[in-house]
Order: sequence, then C-alpha cells, then structure tokens
Amino acid sequence: MKTKLHIFKIVAKHLSFTKAAEQLYMSQPAVSKAIKNLEQAYKTTLFIRKRNAIEMTAEGKSFLIYTNKILAIYAVMDEKFLHKKDDFPDFINFGVSTTLSNYIIPKVIAKFRVNFPQTKFNVISNNTETIENLILNEDIDFGITEGSTSNPKLQFERFIKDEIVLVTSINNNTFQKGSIDIDALQTISMVGRETGSGTKVIIDAFLSKHNINNLNTVVSFNSTEAIKNYLYHSDHYALLSIHSISDDLMANKLKVLDIKDLSIERWFYFVNRIGYPSHTFEFFKKFIRHNYNF
Repeated sequence: MKTKLHIFKIVAKHLSFTKAAEQLYMSQPAVSKAIKNLEQAYKTTLFIRKRNAIEMTAEGKSFLIYTNKILAIYAVMDEKFLHKKDDFPDFINFGVSTTLSNYIIPKVIAKFRVNFPQTKFNVISNNTETIENLILNEDIDFGITEGSTSNPKLQFERFIKDEIVLVTSINNNTFQKGSIDIDALQTISMVGRETGSGTKVIIDAFLSKHNINNLNTVVSFNSTEAIKNYLYHSDHYALLSIHSISDDLMANKLKVLDIKDLSIERWFYFVNRIGYPSHTFEFFKKFIRHNYNF
C-alpha cells in the first residue's frame, strides 16, 4: 500500500502518468495499474482521463490529503526502524543552489555512488528561493543553499564558507593595479544574477551595509555559467563565487580585482523542514562534509 500511495502522490504532482513513470523509474503501464488498483480498493475515481491529459477529481484531491498524512507517518517509521547505519535508500531527491550544483556537488555524488551504487539521485539545481519553496512544498527532501532566510518552517546548518569576488576578463586592463575602490565599483558596468538568487541576496545585503544604493547592472542572467561566458567576450564585471571561477583563473580566462578594504563572505547552508528528522539527510550531510574538497 505504501508504494501505491507514493505512486499516486507523484502522479498527482505531475498530472501525468508518463512524467510520474520517469521520476519513479517505472513503466507507464505499471504506474497506471497502481492507480487503478487504488481506485478499485477504495471504490472511487481519483483521476479523470482525457486524450492528452488527466485531472484530479474532487475525491482524488481529498484522497491526496490523507495520502500525504499516511506517507509522512511511514517516513517517520522508516527512519525509526529501517534505516541502519550501513543502510541507505534507493533514491535521494534534493535541491542545490546553482553554484554548488555546478562546482561542488557532482563530484561528491560520484564518490558516494562508488560506495552506494544502488542509490539513484534526482538533484534539482535552482536559485535559493526556489529550492526553499520546493522543500516547503515537499517536492524535495532537503537542500543546500546560499545564505539563510528567516522562514520559521526551515532550519539551516552551516556547510562551507565562500567568498564573492569581483571578476572580469583577463584581457580587461582598465584597472592595471588589480584593485578598485568603492566609488569606482559603483560606476563600472556590471553583470548580475536574477531576483531570487542567493548570490544576489548576499550582494544586496553587502551593498546596503556599506551604504551603496545600487550597482550599474547592465545585464542580468539566471546562471553563473551564463555570466562567465558573457565576461569572456566583454570588458564588464561581475561578483561571483570564488568556487565558480577556479578553473577560469587557471585557464587565464578571468581575473580577480581586489575591492579595497572590503570583502564579501557568505556561508552555504544545509536546509530542511523543521520537525521532520531524517537519518538519510544526516548520513548524506556527513558524507558531503567529509568529501566535498577531495
């Protein structure tokens, strides 16, 4: 019954048997059969099937409320009785802010699967705001984000420190001394991140703290990779994580300019919902801490 309820929840989330099957690593007929068995067992119709789509019935929406409650109880029971020290689940679903997903987490997961080859991952990469909302909506189990909010439903634990540095193309020789002051920082053409980005939140807080109203942002992108590719072909500037440009520094594509008497530091945080203890999360968190810098 637990498996059937989980399948129902995923189908309800996507309103698609095909997408649910893809997420669950099942065949579409197997997903359809599980839903049909639930409908027969409870003598109700959970979905209205149309030619190219499905919709939840009123009974289906009510059934989903009970399903979420039952699966939450199952999760607590599993954490209490099933997950042993040397055991690990078959599937981990979590979210990571873009800086971490591009430059830190992939190598950690690769090493993890050497030790636990049966475990599959679904890693959602997005900005901090989106990851936190996915956690709150129970679409993912936990996350690792840039910065921490004051949301009372989430708890944050420090992971690693990061520094945000001012970078530009290696061919840009405007500031030949390799440094810049606050006044000049406010006049140069900047490339920035989109609203909701953890990096942008940290930068905005830094600017406010030092009485800087705003920067001269001429272009905004929703990824660090897009910003870097833009900088390769321009003489503009950006504030980026030092983790994201290490390869570019070694390849002589980008360079760092020192902001006189100022530094922008932040922490990356593990994030999960308050009141939902998870052995899986605790185990994986320890593994990340021990292996992220190898």
